[in-house]
Amino acid sequence: MAKPRAIVIVCDGLGVGAAPDAALFGDEGKKTLQHILRDGKPSLPNLTALGLLHTMYEDAPAGLPKPTGAFGRMEEASAGKDTTTGHWELMGLTLNEAFPLYPEGFPPEVLGEFEKAIGRKALWNKPASGTTILEQLGEEHVRSGCPIVYTSGDSVFQIAAHEEVVPVEMLYAWCETARRILKPPHQVGRVIARPFIGEPGHFQRTHRRRDFSVPPTAATFLDVAVAAGRSVHGLGKIEDIFAGRGITSAVHTESNRDGIEKTIGAIRHRDDDFVFTNLVDFDTKYGHRNDPVGYARALEELDGFLPEMLGALRPMDILFFTADHGGDPSDVSTDHTREYVPMVAAGPKVTPGADVGTRHSFADLGATVASHLGLEPLAGRSFLGFIRH
Repeated sequence: MAKPRAIVIVCDGLGVGAAPDAALFGDEGKKTLQHILRDGKPSLPNLTALGLLHTMYEDAPAGLPKPTGAFGRMEEASAGKDTTTGHWELMGLTLNEAFPLYPEGFPPEVLGEFEKAIGRKALWNKPASGTTILEQLGEEHVRSGCPIVYTSGDSVFQIAAHEEVVPVEMLYAWCETARRILKPPHQVGRVIARPFIGEPGHFQRTHRRRDFSVPPTAATFLDVAVAAGRSVHGLGKIEDIFAGRGITSAVHTESNRDGIEKTIGAIRHRDDDFVFTNLVDFDTKYGHRNDPVGYARALEELDGFLPEMLGALRPMDILFFTADHGGDPSDVSTDHTREYVPMVAAGPKVTPGADVGTRHSFADLGATVASHLGLEPLAGRSFLGFIRH
């Protein structure tokens, strides 16, 4: 008999409407998917049939057919709207205190120590768009060899460097140095290496980005799964987000397409109990760049692969689509947005049209995965009984 397997795909930054506490984050009226549909007008026949548009509830178009999958939406319980917080909560770890933010840049006790450690001055040290900052300071960086240090509305310490000026391994070493320096009260969620290439006026970031995350502050479901002898295969930046904990194998990906294809390959050719994928392009290429049309095309790309992905599922597999936060590309800000995230489930044993409603913690997804794999949930409330027949 086939064993139960779970596949979770995180569409990074795909919110489905402002959360009840959105005003506390300055995010009233933010609706990532709704605004992509309005401004980008994507054609999403497969995701629509599965139930993605149903997760918008009151904003769902009238006359949608009964979905072939199960659906719902989830509200974040943690204090924050960043990648690390969202992923950790999906796996059962809720944070009561948000990671620190630096809207005015990093203080001297942080930046000065970093500069001393690497033996070079840093450029910028303020919030910035990752592509805009290359246009502004890329040429100066190439000339001086000084790294570009910047942050955002997320809890991140980002270091950009040209691959021909600062070898990627040196950039990674600088990130590890920053990670050691950034202790409480300056313990940001992630230090991010942002390598780029090209000439002035034509700089572009490369796929060799790496995230150096704070290790989870307590056990996550991934730890529980591995301790119970289950295999967890991380795709994309999953390994980085959890600092390698609770991951038995991992592959970094170059793009959404690469992540989707590698996920299909894992479903078909591997036997992992849990495949956990992050599709980061939605957030980094389109949400943060206020590009609803590009976001729409990225969703169409995922939609086009969906039949192949569903066709690869085994009898006891459940495939989940969700997100870690919002990233409304129609917003004037380039920051993440505090939104509900979708929950869509598919598979041979999933009850078509099952509506799990609004869940009050992302951890309900991890609890459901745990139940499906025959493990005790670490946190949250499983909705497996509502979606699996």
